[in-house]
Amino acid sequence: MGLKRTYEFRQDAVRIALTSGLTRKQVADDLGVGMSTLNKWITTHRDTDVVSKEDMSLAQENDRLRRENRILKEEREILKKATVFFASQKP
Repeated sequence: MGLKRTYEFRQDAVRIALTSGLTRKQVADDLGVGMSTLNKWITTHRDTDVVSKEDMSLAQENDRLRRENRILKEEREILKKATVFFASQKP
């Protein structure tokens, strides 16, 4: 039988999973729990006050900024390649 985790541990795990920006797999691995266990805890605690509205708002903003940053980096790389390509073309 698996190790019984405390209620506080489960709450902290949910808080980390929902606000850290890490994938659930990373959080589960870091905490030494299974993915299905972590997902079950998240489902159980999602609508409670484990994560404050402010923390959730900040986490969502961080996610949005990470996506935007990734897209901008991809666009920059495309522009670099296009610059090299067009610079190598003979007039």
